[in-house]
Amino acid sequence: MRIGDLTFDNPVWLAPMAGVTDRPVRILCKQLGAGMAISEMVHADIALWESKKSAHRLDHDNEPGPISVQIAGYDPHMLAEAARENVERGADIIDINLGCPAKKVLKKAAGSALMRDEPLVADIFRAVVGAVDVPVTVKMRTGWDHASRNGPNIAQMAESLGLQAVTMHGRTRCDMYRGDAEYDTLKRTRERLTIPLIANGDITSTDKAREVLQQTGADAIMIGRGTQGDPWLPGIIAAELAGETRMRPDTETQIRVMAQLVSDIQTFYGEFTGVRMARKHLQWFLKRFANGAKAWSELREITDAETQTRRLLELIDGGGLRDGTQGTDQAAARSVL
Repeated sequence: MRIGDLTFDNPVWLAPMAGVTDRPVRILCKQLGAGMAISEMVHADIALWESKKSAHRLDHDNEPGPISVQIAGYDPHMLAEAARENVERGADIIDINLGCPAKKVLKKAAGSALMRDEPLVADIFRAVVGAVDVPVTVKMRTGWDHASRNGPNIAQMAESLGLQAVTMHGRTRCDMYRGDAEYDTLKRTRERLTIPLIANGDITSTDKAREVLQQTGADAIMIGRGTQGDPWLPGIIAAELAGETRMRPDTETQIRVMAQLVSDIQTFYGEFTGVRMARKHLQWFLKRFANGAKAWSELREITDAETQTRRLLELIDGGGLRDGTQGTDQAAARSVL
């Protein structure tokens, strides 16, 4: 698949998830086979970029490209300025957020709230496309609610105004993450576009990925929540879509990879914040194992970096984890980092 002059090795992408897909996670998922990893959403108001949170979200040092930065806001001029600044910092793609359903984003009339104002969306598209010389893309939902599934209309408008790819999550904003994804709406969107369409929503296995690609006609898929605690998933699906056989490494290797991720997160944020940011990844990872709850109960209260990493690695010698809840399709071969 191509977006502008950029070519991607495979059609399985890591979704941007605020507070989750930071630089250490993106780098790891790319190393493990994800075709692309989008940055966390960053506010378009450059005046807010001095905060520690924004500084981390804008940090792409030593991250393999292409770099796609997702910006969120409601003011066309502000979004254009944010796009220009991010390109100067090395962004290869600018992605506009029309999909975030979080209340704190909606209160600022950004994210999926914009889908209720198509003229404003058109102004945003024109402003951002006119501001940069790199591809501009958009991530959206199918609409605001079931009475206004205007995602296909906005996607077609995006192409007409110069955007070069559309990602669509198969739910309305009012659905949040409830119910099944609407792949029929994605199919109608695909029929109205010539630019790439990336399908998002409920993809947690290779079988599901094949089903979604066939049902929607999408050019690629984007995986979000299914990767939490399982950074191997995008690479496994990408390999199996290509006809290869791949599975997660043995439990010892998985623990070592997660211990390195925990250490990288600690370094990235500093010890105090890093230990706390790493906890969510540990909890998600341990949930995949039959007796992971016991290990999590022992790790959750740790407050210093060295102990957090050491205690995780001790699960190797202690035989503390047993396979049992890894529920995605796996083939017979092994792939390790």
